[in-house]
Amino acid sequence: MAPLLDVSDEVRAEIGEEETARLLTGENAPGTYDCTSCRTPGDTGQEPTSTVLFVGDETAVLAFAHAACIPSQVVPVAEAQLQGAVRSAGAVAGTPADAGPHSHHTAPQAPPEAGPRQAVLGITCGLIIVEDQLRPALVVEPTGPVSRVGSESGGDDFLPLLIEQGFVPQLDLDVRPSPLNGWSVLLAMGKLHAVLQPGVNGAPGTAWWQAHQPLQVSDGWRAAVSRSNEVYVYAGPSGSIGRQPREDLMRDALARACSRGRLVAATMPLAGT
Repeated sequence: MAPLLDVSDEVRAEIGEEETARLLTGENAPGTYDCTSCRTPGDTGQEPTSTVLFVGDETAVLAFAHAACIPSQVVPVAEAQLQGAVRSAGAVAGTPADAGPHSHHTAPQAPPEAGPRQAVLGITCGLIIVEDQLRPALVVEPTGPVSRVGSESGGDDFLPLLIEQGFVPQLDLDVRPSPLNGWSVLLAMGKLHAVLQPGVNGAPGTAWWQAHQPLQVSDGWRAAVSRSNEVYVYAGPSGSIGRQPREDLMRDALARACSRGRLVAATMPLAGT
């Protein structure tokens, strides 16, 4: 019996017709797998399954996911991270391979257009109640002021830069943030990898924030994002939110930043897994 596999046109273009045929006939497809999104078991013979191709500069790894979690697609990943995933999964490069907030300050990526005074972006993963439902959220706050390229004023341009990119001032935490076209959150192989922004002039998307090491998220956060396939991303300038040990305290800190007009937000779809 042929597996219930979906191979999107973009994945097919990357792996070629011959490899696609081997997958669709079951010759090169797994029977069972761990979903690369929710990390629970899947069975290609019993339930629709998506093929997800992670592509780095030199390495490509084909993974599998429940079709209900994510569609078949190509996901760009930093080569170093993909090599690490290959090693941890025991895969061969270029061939198919099988509660409370968590704060991470490991990615020295500057926001768009940030100048010489680059700050580390702190990322906190947590759950927030919006419209009476638990929603997966990322809270972004730099460790210091962020100024524009060429700016000598010494001011903090973090919020204006984000608003120019399409983030919207969040005036009410009980309201869902506005969608931000072209941006997405990359959760690969069950871990947080990056926040992706659109490329320039049709170029592929690039990482606005990227983890040095894939970051573990809680089971509750992963379960929430698997239900909606979207993440609420909140951002405030340095000193506006702070690191909070509990999610209720995180929400209180966001509410204070919101009331002072120091919070922007966006709803981003899940990219990859």
